[in-house]
Amino acid sequence: MPEGDTIHRAAAALRTALLGRKMISFHAPRLVGVAPTAGRTVERVESRGKHLEIGWDDGVILHTHMRMSGSWHLYRPGEAWRRPQRQLRVSIETAEWVAVCFNAPVVETFREPDPRRHPGFGGLGPDLCRADADLQRCVDLLLSYRDPDARIGEAMLDQRVMCGVGNVYRCEVLWATELSPFARAGDLTEADAVQLVNTAAGLLRANLHHADRITIPGVPGGLAVYGRTGQRCHRCSESIETRRMGERNRILYWCPGCQVRLAIPRPIRREIDPHPAAARFLADLPWRRAEGF
Repeated sequence: MPEGDTIHRAAAALRTALLGRKMISFHAPRLVGVAPTAGRTVERVESRGKHLEIGWDDGVILHTHMRMSGSWHLYRPGEAWRRPQRQLRVSIETAEWVAVCFNAPVVETFREPDPRRHPGFGGLGPDLCRADADLQRCVDLLLSYRDPDARIGEAMLDQRVMCGVGNVYRCEVLWATELSPFARAGDLTEADAVQLVNTAAGLLRANLHHADRITIPGVPGGLAVYGRTGQRCHRCSESIETRRMGERNRILYWCPGCQVRLAIPRPIRREIDPHPAAARFLADLPWRRAEGF
């Protein structure tokens, strides 16, 4: 599952292989927009969160968005691919390298000089993987979030606030800051927002140069809550729980024992059946999932 650190590393590898080299061929079976012309030189490769751009000297920009399934690979000409041909979304061939994008849901081109006219890029927040990212802007965008009633677990995945945070880092950052994922964005204090943004930037940058994500060193797997359903929390020993959240129904992992900062008080309810199976059924009802029960 690619996140900001993964795409940052992919962009660095693609820059080494493609920058300053003439393209021999370009193939993108599902491309939206004009295709780059063979013979043009690659001038830049940049990442912003899960977005990756490749630009040629004629002003054409390729934009790929990895979401949950996409990835970029590098091969030598003639080398066997590690993914089947049917998953191909883009191939860029030079004399020395073939860059191949697999399974990216978004593959499109636009032209310079004003990439801000592209609706997907005009509203992106700072990329937390970059050392020069404007973290104060991320803080300000969180504190003025367009929907103050949105859960903070949803706002963290909004790339218009900050780029690079995917589902893994959402869960890990919220655990590290002890914030309830069900807290309202409008309830965040400035200190909360500063801590959240700084923690996210720190964890992402600490993982830029190795493939295994480690958010708490010295523990098996290196992660606090992500993928640890039913296991004990490293901090309070409560069981890790899961719940689907947000427009894309992504699975959230969190510890109900220690992630209680800004938690919304639970109203007193009289359940019709105390049996564990009934409690689980009630907890999975859509209106109960939204409340974090």
